[in-house]
Amino acid sequence: MANFTEEIKNEIMHNGLEWECCKLAFTSAFIRTSGSIISKGGNFGFEIVTENERTAEFLCDMLQNDFGIPLDRAGVEFDNFTGRDKLTFACVDQNTTEFLERLKILRSDEDGISLTFGIDEGLIAGDCCVTAYLKGAFLGGGSCTLPDENSYSRTGYHFEVVFSNKITASDFCDLLCSLDILAKLVARKDSAVVYVKSKEVISDLLNAMGVENCLEKLNRLVELKDKTNNVNRVSNCSASNIDKTVTASVAQIGAIETIRQTIGLKNLTPILFEVAEARLADPNASMQELADRLGITKSCLNHRIRKIIQIAGQLS
Repeated sequence: MANFTEEIKNEIMHNGLEWECCKLAFTSAFIRTSGSIISKGGNFGFEIVTENERTAEFLCDMLQNDFGIPLDRAGVEFDNFTGRDKLTFACVDQNTTEFLERLKILRSDEDGISLTFGIDEGLIAGDCCVTAYLKGAFLGGGSCTLPDENSYSRTGYHFEVVFSNKITASDFCDLLCSLDILAKLVARKDSAVVYVKSKEVISDLLNAMGVENCLEKLNRLVELKDKTNNVNRVSNCSASNIDKTVTASVAQIGAIETIRQTIGLKNLTPILFEVAEARLADPNASMQELADRLGITKSCLNHRIRKIIQIAGQLS
């Protein structure tokens, strides 16, 4: 069964991309998160690494069919940490060098070809390209986890995208800001991680990526956990009230016993004697229940109980 990250990525690929400008933004983001730039024979190219064969197939088909860029499988390496194979694909030739310039990853000028790290504004000029960049970044280096639906915790929501350098990650935060999404940036080893932990913000991200099925799943989980937490809160509140009732009753009975063993309950005033006998007759009754039986208000009962405890304190 696919985890939530895989479900999001599968839905991104299922939805596909319509415009060439979006496919360029998407591919650029994917390489920024899951690839590296290489050179051979004076030409530049790139390698991409993925554990998912479907992702590799999706990207290979798009690059070949839309841009005439063939990706060759460069190797397979078993990852002991994940227990899965890492697939490496590469392409290095003159066409690829030009393609990387279109992706705004390479830049050529009178000084030659150089590598860029920021997200070029021309690459994400349209709103469709902004969301395409978000999709490509998540497909290449993203993950999203949800809390266990059976737990009572309100935490456990986590969405992140890992970049190879801080400059791109910082620009990605700005890109998210243009969508009214505020994310945090942190260094992790040799990478830069953009992340959010709010279920509301994650919902906004899923909505921006157009993964409606995953958004619906998140909303169902949030609704379920809100109901569970409300039931748990009411239960805790009831338990707390019971504990307070029991504690108060024990203190009241202790005071009444002190009076009985010293001066005797008959030496209390009639109204205090009536309260003392009623409490002894039903130690588990709440103050409201006791007040109702005596035909007085709860406030009046509290006043009389305090008087009994005060008398017992003077006798002890």
